[in-house]
Amino acid sequence: MQKGEPLILVTNDDGITSPGIQALVAAAASFGRVCVVAPDKPQSGMGHAITVNSALRVTPVDFKKAHRAYSCTGTPADCVKVAIYHLLDEKPDICLSGINHGSNISINVIYSGTMSAALEGALEGIPSAGISLCNNNTGTDLTAARFVTDLLIKKLLKLKSDLHLCLNVNIPDVGLNKLKGVHICRQGMGNWKEFYEEHKSDAGLEYLWLTGTFENFEKQSIDTDLWALENNYVSVVPIHADMTDYKQINRVKELNISF
Repeated sequence: MQKGEPLILVTNDDGITSPGIQALVAAAASFGRVCVVAPDKPQSGMGHAITVNSALRVTPVDFKKAHRAYSCTGTPADCVKVAIYHLLDEKPDICLSGINHGSNISINVIYSGTMSAALEGALEGIPSAGISLCNNNTGTDLTAARFVTDLLIKKLLKLKSDLHLCLNVNIPDVGLNKLKGVHICRQGMGNWKEFYEEHKSDAGLEYLWLTGTFENFEKQSIDTDLWALENNYVSVVPIHADMTDYKQINRVKELNISF
């Protein structure tokens, strides 16, 4: 790598062969040196899991427009850790995770491998972002997502490298000409109504498959990611690792838990 150019770490949770990460690398390559470290297989829903009870394997791979690229047998968070602590001899200027096929809005953030990888970068003082397109089809048009990604990289590279910033960026599933703009907002309140479908394999073995529908609890709130996407805005939500519920601190004190 030529020093002097920004170093951009790229990962995802859909796996190193996904169209989304290829589009992200193509965008990032216009701004600096790109290092890719991504899972060797899909890792959606892994959250912030890390590998502690088994070995990791990291394999160099060819990746168009990347200066260096590796597949990793671990989780998305593992990929960022391996890059920072083992593969790279300098701190990345920014860390990008995506482009994810499917949204990461509202409560989905806590399950998301995409966002956990970005958050892992932010924990290391690297301005980071998870980028998701609200379409689960890996063959979908990524033109609008690529446009937003270019804009985002320009802004992130202007930040100081010691900022613990992590952005959750979601792009509505519409054409570029239908995007209304960017909505800086908060995570909306919602949850999944889930259930397990019962199935049988060809061998007659029973198994369960998780499914469900998402319910928006704040349909009238215009300051949420849910509203933004429903109205064709790109949602940008700053997130962090502090899970303290500050509103509940005084209430818990009233319980007088002591000995």
